[in-house]
This record gives sequence, structure tokens and C-alpha cells, in this order.
Amino acid sequence: MIQAADLPEVIPIFPLPGALLLPRARLPLHIFEPRYLAMLDDVLKTPERLIGMIQPYSSGQGEKLHAIGCAGRLTAFSETEDGRYMVTLSGISRYRVRQEIEGFMPYRRCEVSWTGFDRDLGPQEKDGDFDRDCFLKNLGRYFADQGLSTDWDSLKDAEDELLINSLSMLCPFEPEDKQALLEAPSLVTRRETLVTLIEFALHGGPGDDRLQ
Repeated sequence: MIQAADLPEVIPIFPLPGALLLPRARLPLHIFEPRYLAMLDDVLKTPERLIGMIQPYSSGQGEKLHAIGCAGRLTAFSETEDGRYMVTLSGISRYRVRQEIEGFMPYRRCEVSWTGFDRDLGPQEKDGDFDRDCFLKNLGRYFADQGLSTDWDSLKDAEDELLINSLSMLCPFEPEDKQALLEAPSLVTRRETLVTLIEFALHGGPGDDRLQ
């Protein structure tokens, strides 16, 4: 297991809109762009094998990065015959961007701070106030409304953190909503944010009264 002292100050960054990685969760990725293939080759040479996932956003000055992302350790990969990679990142810890490193790398790198995210390296979180039956009932309505399907037996049996984090990562929310889920300081606040997003979607957002 990676300790806080093992986390590097500079990591490669993979800006990907809508892709959310959370601590102790897993994110599959399909890597095929030359710059990210180069990044992957370099990451495999490091002892930590970390890649920093982060949400980009557009501004008048081009593509910017949100202040907070989550780093994952490369734990599985396979190469296709045409040179692409199917990889899995296992979430290690969130980080705060200090500054982007200028250089000649084809991919982006940032100096980051891990301060304030101590719980990410700790044990799995619990949610003592979680009303699972009510949550799953609303989730069922949301999945039906979105035309989604899932293994409901697995959801009923999943640990609190696995359930909440997996749904946060998989549900088709907007990138800014994914960022709010990432920045939630605890599992309880992430669950509250997730419930709010589901209820907002069920009521159609502003200006839509299709569900009353």
C-alpha cells in the first residue's frame, strides 16, 4: 500500500471530461492517443505508477484544470495488437494542483499537494445514516428514467463506500457535477450530493415539470 511519504510532488495529468476516479475505486481506461501512450510508458518506469485524473474546463484562455483531482495507481493493463492499451487505475488519493510544470513532455504534468486528503489513504469509510432502501428506490426511478440497467442484487449487498463511489463514477452526470462528487469531504457528504443530483435529474432540472 502506498503511504503518504511515498506520494510524489510531480505527477502526470490525464484531463478527461466526465471521467471520475475516487479513492479505493477502480477506473478502466482505453488509451490510444500518442501523447498518453508516451505517458503510460513513462509511468510504468516509476515505482509509484501514478496518473492524476482531473476534470478540464474551458475558459477564455483555453483549457484549464480544476484545482482538485484524484491520482490512481496503474494496477492492470493489456496491449492490443494495434498498440493501444486497456488499463485500470486504482484510486489512491485526491490532490490539489499547485502549478502546471512547463517542459517538453507531450503530456501535461503538475506539481501537486496531498495535504488535506489524509482519509483517502485510510480505511474504507462508513455512512451510519445511510437509508439504503429509500436510496435504492429513488435510484430505481432514476435508472428507469435514464434507460439504465444494473445488477440490483449486487447493489443491495455492496458496502456503503463501494455503492456510493461506484454510482458517483458511473452515473451520467455533467462534468461539474462529477467534480462536486469528487470534492465532497466525506462519504456522507458525497452520498448527500449524489442524492441531490439524482433528485434534480428526476425532476428534470429547471424549467421542466415532467415529474411532479
